[in-house]
Amino acid sequence: MPSFLFVCVTCAQVVGVVMLVLLGYWTGNILGGFAWDGSSQEFNLHPLLMVIGLVYMYGQAIMVFRVFNKESKVVIKTMHLLTQIFGFICACIGLKAVFRNHNVNGIANMYSIHSWAGIVVFTLFTCQLLFGFLFFFFPKASESLRKSYLVVHRFFGIAIFVGAIGVACMGLLEKLGFQYPNDAEEPYSTLPTGAMIGNFLGLMICLFGGLVAFIVTHSDFKRVDEPVDEEVRPLTSSTSEMKAYQASEAAADTEQQ
Repeated sequence: MPSFLFVCVTCAQVVGVVMLVLLGYWTGNILGGFAWDGSSQEFNLHPLLMVIGLVYMYGQAIMVFRVFNKESKVVIKTMHLLTQIFGFICACIGLKAVFRNHNVNGIANMYSIHSWAGIVVFTLFTCQLLFGFLFFFFPKASESLRKSYLVVHRFFGIAIFVGAIGVACMGLLEKLGFQYPNDAEEPYSTLPTGAMIGNFLGLMICLFGGLVAFIVTHSDFKRVDEPVDEEVRPLTSSTSEMKAYQASEAAADTEQQ
């Protein structure tokens, strides 16, 4: 019988795939496809890449510590880092697309709550990635400092992800309002096909976010086969460093006994 963790992760992956399918169809078909010429087709790259980067890929990066909880921490940390880097690249291209579209068409930048909140989330995500690399991948911080920062890293990991979900929903609502204004032949209130798909996309984004948050915060899914100190070891520590670290821990335990 499949474990509860397996069921939850499977549900999250199914919802994630549905979310991506709706996102691709909505931006690629309903909104007119993609281009890199400053047109509205270029703008369509913004919702596509931001949701892929800061929602889907970020969610996958967070879940690897629960999905692969029996694998080596080195493998898991590498997967976590690479997935976030891919999400960061997607987000950078998505931001470039929207700013370029606005500049080409004479549209003001950074005037809506969506843009304000979005740039805050992107900045926090960038800082999370940078400091995570410096503290846990590249051994520059002391052991005690890494242990202290781990609490901060975990908190902001979830907080930024939840913020990205909220910003995505705000942007989706904003786009639906622009796409189907009240004076249009088919206003938003009549729920035309594009608006219906957009609404379902928003629901899938929220559901995916909720499932990921549940998986990573559920106490029964946490990794329990390694001491806490192991989590704060830098990924690039050499074998000799690791052995010395383990020997010092063993000596400390002996002295306490």
